[in-house]
Amino acid sequence: ANVSPDPHEPYVGENAFAHKGGVHISATLRQKGTYEHVDPELVGNMQRFAISEQAGVATIVERARQAGIDLSEKPEQAKAVLDKMKKLEHRGYHFEAADASFEILLRKSTGRYRPLFELEEYRVDIGKRASKGTPIADAVVKILCGGRRYVEHSEGDGPVNALDTALRKAMSHVYPDVQGIRLTDYKVRIVNAKRGTAAMTRVLIESTDGEAAWGTVGVSENIIEASWEALVESIEYGLTRKSATTQ
Repeated sequence: ANVSPDPHEPYVGENAFAHKGGVHISATLRQKGTYEHVDPELVGNMQRFAISEQAGVATIVERARQAGIDLSEKPEQAKAVLDKMKKLEHRGYHFEAADASFEILLRKSTGRYRPLFELEEYRVDIGKRASKGTPIADAVVKILCGGRRYVEHSEGDGPVNALDTALRKAMSHVYPDVQGIRLTDYKVRIVNAKRGTAAMTRVLIESTDGEAAWGTVGVSENIIEASWEALVESIEYGLTRKSATTQ
């Protein structure tokens, strides 16, 4: 219906059975229903553990389990992931709204991450034709993918749209399923506004393949680089998820 559900809706909203505090999550894992007034499955929902600076080792272990990574006997590795996550959150990352980025962080920290392509170069040009014309954006993406080099160009409504289209065109030679992934939301936040135009920029992207939805985050002083980071993780997560569900 192309209508986004309200995540705060009682009982059926995404956050209705979400837990964020480390103590709450630890207690819920030990005794299901400790902080829940009803079994979420009875109303078609499920538990959700939010990743944030308030998370503890138990949260990392559980989220890793959900991603198919067993850290239950590796507390030191889980603690290392937690420490890295908190350092990134201090820099401006926000994993509570970027579940896919956190899963990629997990895989990178545990040696399970395999990039789907290697970036050689991307370039974005912004221009305007005539005094009353609309601004235009051109992007060129050069990548190494599947053992070959691909160079693609695209125009877009803005720099991120142009980058997105060019990257998909390049990756589609090896991963045709990339065309089934689409962006549903794009948000920009300034992390440290006192630095003015040199402030860190946080970009949050929400994506879907028509079956599931996920969020990714990128942070940089350069809004294009922050967008690129979130965009790449969005596509890589979507393709990895697609590969896992079809096996």
